[in-house]
Amino acid sequence: MFKKIGSFIQRWLIGATAAAAETPPQKNSGDRRRKTRNPRKNLPELPTPKPEIERPAATAPKKPRRKRRSPADGKTGGADEVPAMSLGELAAPEMPAELKDVPAEEGKTRFLDLDLPREVQCGIQDLGFNYCTPIQAAALPELLRGRDVCGKAQTGTGKTAAFLVAIFKKLMSEPAGDFKPGECRALVMAPTRELAIQIHKDAENIGKYTGLHNVVVFGGMDHQKQQRELNRPIDILIGTPGRIIDFSRSGSLNLRRAKMLVIDEADRMLDMGFIPDVRRIVSMLPHREERQTMLFSATLEDSILRLASSFLNNPEMLESEPEEIVCHNINQLFYTVTRHEKLPLLVNLLRKHSEERIMIFGNRKCDNLDLQNNLAKYGVHSVLLSGDIAQEKRLKILEAFRSGREKVLIATDVAARGIHVDDVSLVINYDLPDRPEDYVHRVGRTGRAGHKGTSLGLLDEYGAYALPAIEDMLGVKFSSVMPDDDMLVLPPPDPSYRPAPARRSERSFGSRRGGGSNFGRRR
Repeated sequence: MFKKIGSFIQRWLIGATAAAAETPPQKNSGDRRRKTRNPRKNLPELPTPKPEIERPAATAPKKPRRKRRSPADGKTGGADEVPAMSLGELAAPEMPAELKDVPAEEGKTRFLDLDLPREVQCGIQDLGFNYCTPIQAAALPELLRGRDVCGKAQTGTGKTAAFLVAIFKKLMSEPAGDFKPGECRALVMAPTRELAIQIHKDAENIGKYTGLHNVVVFGGMDHQKQQRELNRPIDILIGTPGRIIDFSRSGSLNLRRAKMLVIDEADRMLDMGFIPDVRRIVSMLPHREERQTMLFSATLEDSILRLASSFLNNPEMLESEPEEIVCHNINQLFYTVTRHEKLPLLVNLLRKHSEERIMIFGNRKCDNLDLQNNLAKYGVHSVLLSGDIAQEKRLKILEAFRSGREKVLIATDVAARGIHVDDVSLVINYDLPDRPEDYVHRVGRTGRAGHKGTSLGLLDEYGAYALPAIEDMLGVKFSSVMPDDDMLVLPPPDPSYRPAPARRSERSFGSRRGGGSNFGRRR
C-alpha cells in the first residue's frame, strides 16, 4: 500500500512540474493570487494590445484638478480630508463695478460717509441700506476709532449691523497673520441659538465680498459637524456660551488671539443665568486693554453696568430709547376682557386676520401648548415654539413661518428671542409680560423694515397689573376698548378635531393637533 501511495505522489509531482513549465509568468504575486482563486473558467489569453504612441508633453491634454470642498461647504469629512486654508482665502463673488450714489439728507448719516472698505460698502448696498439708524450713527464712529462701546438698544434697531461693520473694518485693515485652525480673530456671544444663527446670516450677507470665514456654533445640533467648521482659522466666531465653552474645553477652539469681543443682549444673558459662563469665556480672551469690546443690552441696570465695568475698557455709553422703536410704524391696541373671554376673542381675531402672518405671545410654555390645542379645536392651525423642541425642528418651524407656509406662531419670550421676520403684520399679547422690556421686544417683531404693524394686547385681570409698568417705561398712556359681543362667542368646533395626546413632552412640528388645518396654513 505504501508503494502505491508513493507512486501516486511521484506522478502528481511530475504533472505539477509540467503544468508550471507551460504556465506564462505573472506580473506580480497579487495578480497571481487573484487568478488562482477563481479557477472555474479556463479562458484563453487575449492578445496583448500594442502600446499607444506617446504624445509630446507640451501637447498632452491636462485634466483639470477638482477643487476640494472645505468644511464650510457643509460636506462631511475630517481634518485630514480638507487641507487647512489661511484666512482670507475664501472665494468671494465679484463686486459691483460702482457704488450707488446716495443723496445726503439732513439729520441722517450715510454709510458712504463712513471710512469703510469698498467690499463692506457693496455688501451694505446690496441689502438696501443707505442711511444709518440712530444707534448705528452713534456707535459706528466710536467703534471705527477702536473704542469700547456699551450700548442700550432693543432688537430691531440695527445694532447687529453696527458691530458687524466695525468688525469687518478692523479685520480687513489688519493682516491676519499665521492663525492656526481653531483660532478666531473676533468673537460674538449671543444668548439664544436663533439669535446666533441670525447674526451669522447677517455677517454672511454684509461680508459676502470680503472673503472672510465666519462660523456659528450653538447647542442642540450635531457636535461633530460644528467641530469640523473649526478645523481651519476663523475670522468671526458667533455662538452661544455653552457651546463655546464645550469646544474650548475639548481643545478645538482657542480664544487667546481674539482681538474683538461682542456680548449681545447682555440683559437676556443675565436672565438666563449665562453670566458665569460669559465670565469664564472672557477670561480665555486677551486682557480688556488688548482687545476691543462691545456690549449691547435692552436695559442698562446696575447689574449690566457692573458687567460693563469689568469687561470693557473706558467705554463710550450710548442709548437708543425704546419709545423710538415701538411708536414708529406700530399701532398698539388693548382689549379689556375677562380670563374666560380671551380664547373666543383670540379665535375671532385670527379668523378676521386669516391672511396675515401673526405671532402670539404667552408667558408660559405649558399654557401655550394648551392654547395651541384649543385653537385647533376651533379650526385654527398654529405652530408652537418652545425650548423643549429639538433644534432641527425649531429651525424648520421658523423657516416655515418665514416662508409663509405657516401663518400663526405661538411662542414665549425666551423661545422667540432673536427671531427676525420682516413681514409679521400682527403681534398678539395673549398674556402681558411681567417685564416691560419684554413687551418692547414682543412688539418689535412687527413694524420691521419700514412696514406697518399692529400690536394687540388682551387685558384680563392679571394683565391690568402689568400695563402701568409698560406705560411708565414708554412714557405713553394707553386706553383699552371693550370688544363687540359677537367677538366673544366661540364658533362651532371643527368636526375633524381630535384631542392632542396627553403627554405634554411630545412636540411634533407640522402636526395638526386635532385637525384644524382649514385656516392658518397656506396650501
